[in-house]
Amino acid sequence: MELVDRFLKYVSFDTQSSEENEASCPSTDKQFALARYLKDELQALGLKEVEMDEHAYVYATLPANTERDIPTIGFIAHMDTSPDCSGADIKPRIIRNYDGNDILLNEELAITTDVARFPELKTHVGEDLIVTDGRTLLGADDKAGIAEIVTAMTYLMAHPEIEHGKIRIAFNPDEEIGAGAHLFDVEKFGCEWAYTMDGGEVGELEYENFNAAGAKIRIRGRNVHPGYAKGKMINACLLASEFIGLLPKDETPGTTEGYEGFFHLCSIEATVEEATLSYIIRDHNRDIFGKRKQMILDAAEKMNARYGAGTVTPALKDQYYNMLEKLQDKPHIIDIARRAIEEACGFCQVVPIRGGTDGAQLSFKGLPCPNIFAGGLNFHGRNEFVPIQSMEKAMMTVVNICRLVAE
Repeated sequence: MELVDRFLKYVSFDTQSSEENEASCPSTDKQFALARYLKDELQALGLKEVEMDEHAYVYATLPANTERDIPTIGFIAHMDTSPDCSGADIKPRIIRNYDGNDILLNEELAITTDVARFPELKTHVGEDLIVTDGRTLLGADDKAGIAEIVTAMTYLMAHPEIEHGKIRIAFNPDEEIGAGAHLFDVEKFGCEWAYTMDGGEVGELEYENFNAAGAKIRIRGRNVHPGYAKGKMINACLLASEFIGLLPKDETPGTTEGYEGFFHLCSIEATVEEATLSYIIRDHNRDIFGKRKQMILDAAEKMNARYGAGTVTPALKDQYYNMLEKLQDKPHIIDIARRAIEEACGFCQVVPIRGGTDGAQLSFKGLPCPNIFAGGLNFHGRNEFVPIQSMEKAMMTVVNICRLVAE
């Protein structure tokens, strides 16, 4: 099957991005390998204006098959996989007609995707699931999106009776580290609007996402021989723990859902002499988002008042904002996607993104860009899987959007 074969080829490329390399784009050279392959594939398929720039962004065009004046739209997916789990030497396996039981991924390592922990499996009984061997992630985030877009283009080329305008497609690096849209050439892309194919469960449409910031909290301690430390030592490890305690304990990713925001402590590096806390801050509401950032600053100020100026130094950086701000006055973009999903799936489920996509940043760069399901589940880990039937419906959603825009 063309769609599945294409997806399995794409996941054979290790395209893991890296948060440790902010100086270059892409953050890992290995992303170039898939970019070059896609460029060659798109040219061989007959798409036009195919190019790959020096940062591994790939662009291409499916020309209009009508002379009517139809808006130029685009579809976007990212090539990189998450730094959270290995993407090297992925060994996918297809489970035909899934029976609803636990899935043993790797007998040697005793790795299982069990229904009790992953109840979304129940939704896909009777379908064909692509899973990992338990050693790596799968890469459906977002190589399923790439496969769906490319296959939709070949479908439209094979069905000239489906009238459509000019369609632009783009595949970018480094989405997983929040940099996928940084060097995206919106002007060259030349679309009135676009859609990222980077969502999860079948039938979902997302056009609200978190406002996001990162925070680095640097804590300065004072190290003295512990036998002579009374009145002298300031233990940065303990101060780090104290700072954590100043933030709400019930506002973390593990205790929130839906539109609820959070503070997420990503990492701690600590010695007696110094400590660094890394947080991400998330909220759908821009005002509450601002208050969350202020809570970080207030906690630092409180500790500096107690332990001395300069003991705690916070650094905050906004990452992206809620795309709803740029889409709420453009309902046709949402309506077309909703109709296309309903035709492909029989329903459309609108959900808020508890995260962000390239589309959020692109929307603020002048390219309105909601997010559509790609079908994969349990991203960023060894329990990731994607139902083939969900990928097929995502591919047809792309086709439907192209047709509906023309209509």
